[in-house]
Amino acid sequence: MARGLNKVMLIGRLGADPEIRYTQSGTAVANFNLATNHGVKKGDQWEEATEWHRVVAWDRLAEICNQYMNKGTQVYVEGRLQTREWQDRDGNRRWTTEIVAREIQLLGGRDDTAPRRASDRPEEGSQSNYDVPGQLPPEDDVPF
Repeated sequence: MARGLNKVMLIGRLGADPEIRYTQSGTAVANFNLATNHGVKKGDQWEEATEWHRVVAWDRLAEICNQYMNKGTQVYVEGRLQTREWQDRDGNRRWTTEIVAREIQLLGGRDDTAPRRASDRPEEGSQSNYDVPGQLPPEDDVPF
């Protein structure tokens, strides 16, 4: 029986510097917003529309994001969609859908460096908190 498929691949630019936090157990978590563009036909004209995607990276991948990426950096992100729910300070239920990054490749950009590749796939013998549910720190507001 097929298990299903949940895979996202994006190329876009960061809207701001990544934000990095650490869980109580010391696991790094980086969040950033990625802008992608696509064409939209309005009448006889094509216009460019922007979509914003919330991306989260864990462990060493989060640390690499924090170290090498900043606002305007063009990246390739591969991961899976995840929707999570929490209560804000006022007790309201909130939801957000985000991409949990599995691989990120820097595509150059401002400093025109050669593409670099980062992955959260653990080295042999190490552990990853990649699929531990509910580990993201709750946020009061969705940033978009």
